[in-house]
Amino acid sequence: MPSQGPRARRSTRALAVLGLSAFVVGTAEFAVIGVLDRMAESLHVSAATAGLLVTAYAIGVCLGGPLLTALTLRLPRRLLLAAALGVYAVANAVAALWADFTVVVVVRVLAGAVHGLFVGAASAAAAALVPAERKGRAVAVVFGGIAAANLLGVPLATFAGQVLPWQYAFAGIAALACTALLLTWAAVPPSATGGQQALRAQFRHVAKAPVMALLAIAVLIFCGQFTAFTQLSGYLQDVVGVQGGAVGLYLLVFGAAGSAGTALGGYLADRAAGTTVIAATVVLALVLTTLFLLGERPVAVAVCVAVWGLAGFGLAPALQLRTIRRAGPGGDLAATLGASAGNAGIAVGAAVAGGITGAYGFAVLPLAAAAICVVTLPLTWICRSGQTGGTDGASAPACP
Repeated sequence: MPSQGPRARRSTRALAVLGLSAFVVGTAEFAVIGVLDRMAESLHVSAATAGLLVTAYAIGVCLGGPLLTALTLRLPRRLLLAAALGVYAVANAVAALWADFTVVVVVRVLAGAVHGLFVGAASAAAAALVPAERKGRAVAVVFGGIAAANLLGVPLATFAGQVLPWQYAFAGIAALACTALLLTWAAVPPSATGGQQALRAQFRHVAKAPVMALLAIAVLIFCGQFTAFTQLSGYLQDVVGVQGGAVGLYLLVFGAAGSAGTALGGYLADRAAGTTVIAATVVLALVLTTLFLLGERPVAVAVCVAVWGLAGFGLAPALQLRTIRRAGPGGDLAATLGASAGNAGIAVGAAVAGGITGAYGFAVLPLAAAAICVVTLPLTWICRSGQTGGTDGASAPACP
């Protein structure tokens, strides 16, 4: 068809803009970690109190994201994405201009809520732009933007916040969000509409057992990973013996592998999303166990970290795509709940890591993380084989 070429090019541009926007959102989420010490000093709070800025963002994603989605279900996706980026820009600008700890905490909660809304809407919009056989790769573009943020955006924002006043990092993110807003309005087609059903109808689709099972998998699998990742720097220094700038190299390896894993995961999701999630979970359990056994060998640890990043990021597009598909007409709400479930797992994993480290030290963290991944496996298999019943108690078909 003559029009197929131009349509494909428009879809490609729109996906690229969605990936860029996700990069901006992902950078803002974790950039604060690199400047917490300077923020604590500037805002006249302790380092421990400043850590609440990370918690506030996670609370916003977990609770505010689904709430905002429920309130905006009938909005066209282009308008919703642009509005989310606009609020994100304002929130980060306020953080840069208003040096008051309480205000910054409130701003972080709001930014987290918009983050949850954006990731869900962007995932659904990306999937709607392409044919069925390419939806996994389209969703992977959004998660690829977040992975790229961890690889490039967060280090750059941290550097800016250390060399310049920390407010400049937030101001830069606000400027990038404005740019992403303009590009979104220009590139994302207005035909990418949002959910057309009322909240109650969407909730009925989301409340089915297969969707709930997938959300539980997201909580568990991210809890397992962040049980180890939250304290990875401490593990590298205390157990592996890595010091100074070398710690950053391991994190760079993880981020680079994560970027590659996101692209590979999207490709595999289009072929067998359920198998991709199971295989990645098995790899995570094995590689985290290996990390526990070979923790004193720096080269082996580097290999483990690379495989971990590949598998950990690789399962995200497949898991999100399955959640959207299983929810059917409730896909918009389910997409946001998928992002919230992942962040809930991150928050729980961080708490578990703190408890384990305080009681047993860093060395056992990979083994605890592997155990959580193993616990997740039966649930991934049950969902894949269609043994999770629907709300009416009937057997559901296998997850696509």
